[in-house]
Amino acid sequence: MKLRKLTSLALALVMALSLSACGQKNQPSQSQSAGSQTPSSSSQPDPGQSQEPAAPELSGTMKVVATNESYMTLFDQFAADTGVKVELLSMSSGDVLSKLRAEGGTPSADLWFGGGIDAFMSAKADGLLEQVSFDASADLAAGFKDPEGFWFSKGITIVGFLVNNTLMDELKLTAPATWDDLLDPSYKGEIIMSNPAVSGTNYAVVNAMLQTKEDGWAYFQGLNENIAYYARRGSDPMNKVISDEFAIGITYIDGTIEALLDEYDVSIIYPTDGIPWVPEGVAVFKNAENADAAKYFVEWLFSSDEHLKTLAEIDQKNAVKTIKPNLEGLELGYDPSILMEEDLSLFGSQRSEILEKFEALMGDKAVDE
Repeated sequence: MKLRKLTSLALALVMALSLSACGQKNQPSQSQSAGSQTPSSSSQPDPGQSQEPAAPELSGTMKVVATNESYMTLFDQFAADTGVKVELLSMSSGDVLSKLRAEGGTPSADLWFGGGIDAFMSAKADGLLEQVSFDASADLAAGFKDPEGFWFSKGITIVGFLVNNTLMDELKLTAPATWDDLLDPSYKGEIIMSNPAVSGTNYAVVNAMLQTKEDGWAYFQGLNENIAYYARRGSDPMNKVISDEFAIGITYIDGTIEALLDEYDVSIIYPTDGIPWVPEGVAVFKNAENADAAKYFVEWLFSSDEHLKTLAEIDQKNAVKTIKPNLEGLELGYDPSILMEEDLSLFGSQRSEILEKFEALMGDKAVDE
């Protein structure tokens, strides 16, 4: 009898334990439940990997002014991640700044993407930009971000010469090796450069020369003698050289320029007496209609190494590595030691004064279209 009771008790105990175990299998553990709500919280982040921030509730359309429509690939990714629609308008940095001032504090766009940092510095001084703060900004190199968070650099543009070899041969000219070589009278009428008032790249040339030359204005007086005209768009020197209109173009150098070597009889020359350079900016406009989306885009971009690598592919250069030194998987395509020594703080503070003086120097060589 006792044995039968003990057997019954044991059987009941086994059944109870089995039911308890089944119940636990069908119930998520506390850690699993938390993980299902926030997938990234179930594992510790790899210290070597950037962590993309959680997207806030965003809606509507983000309007962007950018230097190139090819950036739409990047903005398409942002739209897929957030549900925000993106409209992009291509415009030079100088035109953006002029438009922004004309709008009187009510910008028609939300985000400013690309262009020389001088225009961004001027816009900040005029109170036209919105402050942005995010944790990943600590990984960006000092000097390539505004200390107060009004603008950030997405890379740098370097400047050199694009030479039409066929024209050089026909004109019996020797290719220039330095900036001083451009003053040779034999180049008269064969050099094209963009107007620094609309091209941040060529403003970088002017500012860099004024900083490094003993008499920078005398240099530009001499160069002006050989300049045919000052183009309206930053891409014009490239386009005019490959179309056999000019022998020498003062232009930005990146993968798009390098690709021309396989299609046209042209050469790229990195001046041996130094290469001017300028950071390219990113900023949110003050009083922007969709400032929340624009601010999050800045954080979204710089908080993810993958997004920055996508940007490098679009730009066809790895200059973003200069901005975020701990970015892995990218290597600079140039030797930083060949860059001119520049004081970036002077880019914005001297912009109006320099451009006013340069406008007088250009005379009727500045074209409107």
